[in-house]
Amino acid sequence: MLWTANTIIRKFSSSSAYYQNKLKLALIGQSLFGQEVYSNLRKQGHKVVGVFTVPDKDGKADPLAVAAEKDGTPVFKFPRWRVKGKPIPEVVDAYKAVGAELNVMPFCSQFIPMNVIDNPKHGSIIYHPSILPKHRGASAINWTLIEGDKKAGFSIFWADDGLDTGPILLQRECAVEANDTVDSLYNRFLYPEGIKAMVEAVNLIADGKAPRVTQPEEGASYEGIQKKSNSKVNLAQSAEAIHNWIRGHDKVPGAWTVIDGQTVTLYGSSLLGGSVPKGQPLDVEGAAQPGLITSGGLVLFGTDGKAVQVKNLQFEDGKMISASKYFSSGESSSVELTDEEKKMAEEIRAIWKSILSNVPAVEDTTDFFKSGAASMDVVRLVEEIKQKCGGVELQTEDVYMATTFQEFIQVFVRRFRGEDMEEELVVDYAIKDVNNMTVKMPYQCFINGQFEDAENGKTCDTINPTDGSVICQVAYASVGDVDRAVAAAKDAFEVGPWGKMNPRDRGRLLYNLADLMEQHQEELATIESIDSGAVYTLALKTHVGMSIQTFRYFAGWCDKIQGTTIPINQARPNRNLTFTKKEPLGVCAIVIPWNYPLMMLAWKSAACLAAGNTLVLKPAQVTPLTALKFAELAAKAGIPKGVINIVPGSGGLVGQRMSDHPDIRKLGFTGSTPIGKQIMKSCAVSNLKKVSLELGGKSPLIIFSDCDMDKAVRMGMSSVFFNKGENCIAAGRLFVEESIHDEYIRRVVEEIQKMKIGDPLDRSTDHGPQNHKAHLDKLVEYCEIGVKEGATLICGGRQVPRPGYFMEPTVFTDVEDHMFIAKDESFGPVMVVSKFPDGDVDGVLRRANDTEFGLASGVFTRDINKALYVSERLDAGTVFINTYNKTDVASPFGGFKQSGFGKDLGEDALHEYLRTKAVTVEY
Repeated sequence: MLWTANTIIRKFSSSSAYYQNKLKLALIGQSLFGQEVYSNLRKQGHKVVGVFTVPDKDGKADPLAVAAEKDGTPVFKFPRWRVKGKPIPEVVDAYKAVGAELNVMPFCSQFIPMNVIDNPKHGSIIYHPSILPKHRGASAINWTLIEGDKKAGFSIFWADDGLDTGPILLQRECAVEANDTVDSLYNRFLYPEGIKAMVEAVNLIADGKAPRVTQPEEGASYEGIQKKSNSKVNLAQSAEAIHNWIRGHDKVPGAWTVIDGQTVTLYGSSLLGGSVPKGQPLDVEGAAQPGLITSGGLVLFGTDGKAVQVKNLQFEDGKMISASKYFSSGESSSVELTDEEKKMAEEIRAIWKSILSNVPAVEDTTDFFKSGAASMDVVRLVEEIKQKCGGVELQTEDVYMATTFQEFIQVFVRRFRGEDMEEELVVDYAIKDVNNMTVKMPYQCFINGQFEDAENGKTCDTINPTDGSVICQVAYASVGDVDRAVAAAKDAFEVGPWGKMNPRDRGRLLYNLADLMEQHQEELATIESIDSGAVYTLALKTHVGMSIQTFRYFAGWCDKIQGTTIPINQARPNRNLTFTKKEPLGVCAIVIPWNYPLMMLAWKSAACLAAGNTLVLKPAQVTPLTALKFAELAAKAGIPKGVINIVPGSGGLVGQRMSDHPDIRKLGFTGSTPIGKQIMKSCAVSNLKKVSLELGGKSPLIIFSDCDMDKAVRMGMSSVFFNKGENCIAAGRLFVEESIHDEYIRRVVEEIQKMKIGDPLDRSTDHGPQNHKAHLDKLVEYCEIGVKEGATLICGGRQVPRPGYFMEPTVFTDVEDHMFIAKDESFGPVMVVSKFPDGDVDGVLRRANDTEFGLASGVFTRDINKALYVSERLDAGTVFINTYNKTDVASPFGGFKQSGFGKDLGEDALHEYLRTKAVTVEY
């Protein structure tokens, strides 16, 4: 029955002349697939009256939304269509208002109500990547491979109230090749042919020729998503069945077996044809015969005597290696060519000669680009080698990184042999089961692309502030470790691939890194929470979420850094051209604080890397873990070795050596003002290295009587208690107009009494522990001084009587300008409030500016003229009006006076890591 329908449909698709009528369409979906379907439908003359897609993620619109908005098509970004199974009336009404005649759903991850599905004249059609009725449900492509189907394909069907059960409109199929993967099936057939078929389906409907073929129940199947617990591979079966199981589970959840008593996950399966290469035997539990570790990977044998080759292995501790290196140290052997490889090298030499026609002969030292090759020649070289040299697939980047013939042949031979160009990343983890997940935390120094112990073997405990327990022991770097890290960064900048890399490729790697951070965001947030005490929900949204946004923002800047041309006076009869270039500085050092460990890393390092520099970074001694996890993700993202180096340790030793080191050209620091002054002095004495400092603050917040009281209370509390008060821009002092002072304090205290203090991993917790014991003791002492000086302690001021480093949210009033707590930063949950006379705008401004700090400030008033007047006169790098803590990756951040100089975030941050070179040419 289905075969007949397909035959008829293919007759319809033989010519576009059959399609005459046009429809008003609503596109419901997302992704590049959805974007291509949308664009092709418009080209066919159909009118898309509305696009319904997912909300922006991290400020980035879905590709379908981008295309539609560019065309002026109405775009709706509903987070959901239903609540508790019931349609949302406002959403449904907005949908109905566009007047669609047909819903087209190319790829939709949302649940769409039936009154939307059935609303248009022609109903709704959906794309599904299997030949229905087989493989209904999610993961259809995976199950096509797991079950060893000889044919894959897709169906476009009429939506009904079942799960992929509606009548078939059309189907397409293709053969499944022996070593197909989910990606290869999708890219080769399901994606390009699926786009064409969606357009064809709409045309058939428009002309009244679209069939509705009821799905038969015979052969129907529904498979769920596999879990790790039931994805163990059965090795007592044919090689093909083993192969299908492994590739169908790759990458998630991963097929596994047991080797030497431990669970090992298998990735990158392919069927071996011909003779099996020589290798070292390896016993694998349940296998028909021992496996073999060969140069190509792990060879497994099926019960039929045939073989499967597995490229990569992952162990229980999360470490992944090339299977070929199971018995080895992971070091690459020297490239010595076999007779066959020498023959291919001469064929490649001939290809080079045909491209470099101006070169008399291609020598080993011949440089591809210095001999006149251009970007199109790179593409030609890669494609000719693929065609003439056994299908070896090189990347264009391989040519740019190995420009001489001798270097290029080494790259080619390693690819030909299936060897990795880089050593496998070996990571020793501290592993904890916490927050309903297993977190894996590197704990060694990260230098020149490798995790390694400190030179002197020293370690330091890192403590969980929730209960005072030791999370793990972390390497405690020495001066020698800093010197090795700087040498690696210098080498990576001067002779490594990073310094030669096209800026757009650099941006691509930073995007890769941001994507990996997003994939690991829950793990990063959990590590941040147990290491710094940050409430998990805040860590997920702000500590980690803004870090990801920061890397994506600066990744976009990589290929947009440019100089200018400058008209100058000409010395006749000569003429001159003068232009400027923006260049990276070289090796940069970054020292980050403990309050936002990952976010402060991102704020500084993203701009540094986008500008083309390499870096050596010291995390805070008490919060090193997310920085080391970041290093692991950076390596996996493809950042070349030596570009990023992480050296945990003390500020007095590691930080001081960074300040003194003659090969470091820039140091970025966030921390206290006294340490900032010492760093600036050391940087000047050593080699006049460039410095940017984000230091202490005592940010004033002025609250006028004409404010929105509800908002002023809510935001005023946030200005002080956000992140437990461990916030560089926290409002260190509140000035409240006298007529509303008492009411304001009463309402603040009421809100404090509602706050839940407790485990930061508890989703209902509002207030977690302070970062470390010494800081908690300092806060208690700070409050004691406030009481002794005569300020009124309204609430708090004490350590919470429970395990861990918890401080009660605190409020002081009647604070006079000469008092210690009026001048010094608490860096904790302490609200310091002073009143000022009604109407005394200039007076309160003088008091607010009477500080040596100038990081941030704020004002609450409904009078916009007053707000702007105050903002102009507040002496601070950031002014918030009727809000607080509102930072964004595109807005520059930094202070005045003794709060430091230089900017993080925004375009300004890039210039902190660039130098300007002026070039004048006479012609």
